[in-house]
Amino acid sequence: MLYTISTWVIPALFAITLHEAAHGYAANYFGDSTAKEQGRVSLNPFRHIDPVGTVILPLVLALTSPFVFGWAKPVPVNFGRLRNPKRDMVWVAAAGPAINLFLALVSARLLYIVPALPESAVGWTFETLRNSLFLNVILCVFNLLPIPPLDGGRIAVGLLPVHLARRLAGLEKYGMVLIIGILIGLPLLGALFGITIRPFVWIIQPIVEAVISAIAALAGLI
Repeated sequence: MLYTISTWVIPALFAITLHEAAHGYAANYFGDSTAKEQGRVSLNPFRHIDPVGTVILPLVLALTSPFVFGWAKPVPVNFGRLRNPKRDMVWVAAAGPAINLFLALVSARLLYIVPALPESAVGWTFETLRNSLFLNVILCVFNLLPIPPLDGGRIAVGLLPVHLARRLAGLEKYGMVLIIGILIGLPLLGALFGITIRPFVWIIQPIVEAVISAIAALAGLI
């Protein structure tokens, strides 16, 4: 059990930590030092872990559901302090998914070194890198859904005309409830009535599989 957990926990900590740190670095670069002032421009995973979203909820879902969902402690960004708020918020939001995409590609490339490792390390390293590839693509794709407060929602707010951006931004306070309702609530409700409702499988999984295939091709694995 500890062996299996380690192959998931280690890549998950890297994926979550670098995702959140990337937001902080990007915000600081574009003029908002809020995250830096609060110690969130950091590679220390404990600064980004949310006890409920990073630990408790994913553990419960892993034991009870085929879909695992969670979140880290959001990096504080004061968009008003950015030099060009509407434009720069796009770059700040995109930094997290971008670093996950980069980590996925690095994980795929590192699979090349696995056969050269001592035999005792081959299995663990392969599983850890494979899980890292999968987790980082999941984080990238999921966070790019155009629903605030996800990164994709904030990117959309930054790109849309002002009147549409304001309407979409108004959803932010209901966003997480909406996401949990769609991805977890709907399947449970459907099960009560004997109806199969699988938004994750229908919407997210095909995109994840396509991105993994593209990364594998870029990395020369296929």
